[in-house]
Amino acid sequence: MSTATTTTTTTTTTRENPTQLPPQVINSKPAVGATLAQEDAQASKLLSPSTIRSVTLNNRIVVSPMCMYSSQDGFFNDFHVAHYGQFAIKGAGMIIIEATAVEPRGRITPEDAGLWSDDHIPQLAKIVSLIKSQGSVPAIQIAHAGRRASVYSPFHGAECLVPEEFGGWPADIFGPTGEQYSEGYGIPKQMTEQDMEQVIQHFADAAVRADKAGVEVLEIHSAHGFLLHSFLSGNSNQRTDRFGGDSLENRLRFPLAVVERVRAAWPAHKPLWVRLSASDHKSNDGTLVGGEDADGWDIRHATVYAKKLKEIGVDVIDVSSGGNVSQAYYSAGPLYQVPFSEYIKKEADIATGAVGIITEPKDAEDVLQNGQADYILIARELLRDSGWVNRASKELQIEVKWPKQYLRANRERYLMTVSANKKYE
Repeated sequence: MSTATTTTTTTTTTRENPTQLPPQVINSKPAVGATLAQEDAQASKLLSPSTIRSVTLNNRIVVSPMCMYSSQDGFFNDFHVAHYGQFAIKGAGMIIIEATAVEPRGRITPEDAGLWSDDHIPQLAKIVSLIKSQGSVPAIQIAHAGRRASVYSPFHGAECLVPEEFGGWPADIFGPTGEQYSEGYGIPKQMTEQDMEQVIQHFADAAVRADKAGVEVLEIHSAHGFLLHSFLSGNSNQRTDRFGGDSLENRLRFPLAVVERVRAAWPAHKPLWVRLSASDHKSNDGTLVGGEDADGWDIRHATVYAKKLKEIGVDVIDVSSGGNVSQAYYSAGPLYQVPFSEYIKKEADIATGAVGIITEPKDAEDVLQNGQADYILIARELLRDSGWVNRASKELQIEVKWPKQYLRANRERYLMTVSANKKYE
């Protein structure tokens, strides 16, 4: 495998694995979040196990990737250990670590996490080890912000360009063409084919580093107006060469090249997910899910993309929407993105994850039972309630394994264990 020639990053594609930490097994089988009775696992899809390639999730509740904007020079730190650890301890089936940049210029903000150097591996491995110790599956999303890079984090109250003196790179932003994302963002340079090749290799190198850190599932960020999505959509890709323009085949070319290189670098026994936006929401035409946008990006284009991804070896499509145009037409509410997941699952014949204001366990169970998705991704609701898995267990009346350290908070099971003079395994 070739090594990227850019001078801005440190890259490697070697397979040595000297820094991976062995998982510290704290809780024994069954793992935290797993159902305690076989008949219960059959009664609930949400709380049932699922296997993709060689990886088994104890339940189908997935922590959606959420940027924390808390890194320095791309490094994970103690905050991230505590942040991701809480979801593992509370029984999430899989935890997707936040959008992690494949090169410094691929960060959304200067505080984004990164995986462009081997130096980043040990801190990531520490998080992975903790997640595994509770029986949860560690995943990570690798990303490149493209023309949405070098902005302040939401903590600053507004999205606007970060100047060089404050750690930004406003003169070194790029995209498919030179169109600005929106007011306040940088004006991107049009990528050359050499730029594209370097980014493709950055993604592959990041995948190798994730494997070294012990990550079990990899997700490629291809949504929300970031680099790969901006190439996919005719609303942002006005190129006139073989990588853009009116031809959907041309617009798919670069993102598919990224995924293909990553799949080759990522171990064959490990699952690969891709997050995509199913629509730019540029139109509010009600005849098509998400609106019709023939020259831009709508559910039909996303379905073609999903079919191509399946051919490459992608296992699951994480179906979101929007983020690529500043003027979008949609109404966000409970389950509002589930129809996108259902459409792609059926039309592309591929497993999907549903996301977007899924807050109620009964709703999540119904989505799975109705065949609208295979996994439920939860974001802000888990920030409000990291014990959502236990809440689902209670509301669906199916008992799941608690961490033994927290058993006294589960009064009924604690008293049963004590009265039976039995060890809680």
